[in-house]
Amino acid sequence: MTTENKTVADLAAETKSLVEQKFDEVKAIAQRALGMAEKGETMSAADKATADEALTTANEVKGLLTELEQRVAAGKADEVLFQTAGERFVNADEFKSFAGQTRPRGRVIVEVKDITSLTTDAAGSAGALINSDRRGMQVELPQRRLTIRSLLLPGSTNSNSIEYEREKLFTNSAAPVAEGALKPQSELQFEDAIAAVRTIAHWIRTSVQVLADAPALQSIIDQRLRYGLALAEEAQLLNGSGTGQNLTGLVTAATAYAAAGSLTATSQVDIVRLMILQTALAEYPANGIVLNPIDWAAIEMAKDGQGRYLIGNPQGTVSPTLWGLPVVATQAMGVDKALVGAFNLAAQLFDRQDATVDVSTEDQDNFVRNKVTIRCEERLALAIYRPQAIVYGDLGRVA
Repeated sequence: MTTENKTVADLAAETKSLVEQKFDEVKAIAQRALGMAEKGETMSAADKATADEALTTANEVKGLLTELEQRVAAGKADEVLFQTAGERFVNADEFKSFAGQTRPRGRVIVEVKDITSLTTDAAGSAGALINSDRRGMQVELPQRRLTIRSLLLPGSTNSNSIEYEREKLFTNSAAPVAEGALKPQSELQFEDAIAAVRTIAHWIRTSVQVLADAPALQSIIDQRLRYGLALAEEAQLLNGSGTGQNLTGLVTAATAYAAAGSLTATSQVDIVRLMILQTALAEYPANGIVLNPIDWAAIEMAKDGQGRYLIGNPQGTVSPTLWGLPVVATQAMGVDKALVGAFNLAAQLFDRQDATVDVSTEDQDNFVRNKVTIRCEERLALAIYRPQAIVYGDLGRVA
């Protein structure tokens, strides 16, 4: 009986239902036993087994009640019991059965993905990849915060490719027309496009003893395999070349930056503003800016002649914004580059297979060296609907 992702209210409702059910069962058994005793009969083996099952469940109910008392006493009545991907993996019945063997052989697969489009530290968000209370790995290595997925329209698919219509051109000729006169014709052109589902995967080899060390295995999954997979995903979503097994990334498909209206940029901040203008003139109001952390730091550190910050505020705690738009600072973006656009209109991400962890001993080298292989992989596609909605270019900071 698992309590994963359940609140106290959920546990209380389950406990009440279970108590009522088992009370009825025990009452029926007691009445039957009383009747048999009056007739001088003994209970059958089946009846005894039923009674034993009822008593076992009663013990489970007692455990639930104990947990309820402990959580209420700790002031956690509304808390949801969240488990990380690694915790769910090592607590899965399939893995426990596999690891419990004296000499585990074969493989076990558990789907563990819990990343959402959230960018907070809430359970299930990209920020949940780093759990500060985890003890399995004593020295946690630096991890980059993932944010690109949250900019995109989410989706899912059961196919190995996405066929869609990509918008090429929109010419708006709408105008006032006199009665009986010929109406002007607008132009909206599309082209057929295919976004292939690609696989992102990696694996590590470790000793078979790690199967008996659940905290260590949990850290390997959470701290390295899942995070490494998502890190490669972020790089693909931004910079995928579209050749071979690569996705076609946002940067690859974006429209090149070109200053409009004979306006001249004299700073990096000006260039970003003109990128926003370029998307607006294409009728796609921008909703986000992607920069390398180095470039964002340079913008925030810019000062006037009296040493006052132009943009940044060392004491500020507000989320980073520029020209009223949120700024996503990620090392997946090249230095001295910027990507601006209406990301939710420009592209959609399709998940074909969530991140899956596969543990196997099926390898000759594993067998003779007492090793196991742990693999993590996912499948996804990225459809670029409107390249005009995203603009990419140089900031001009580096010569």
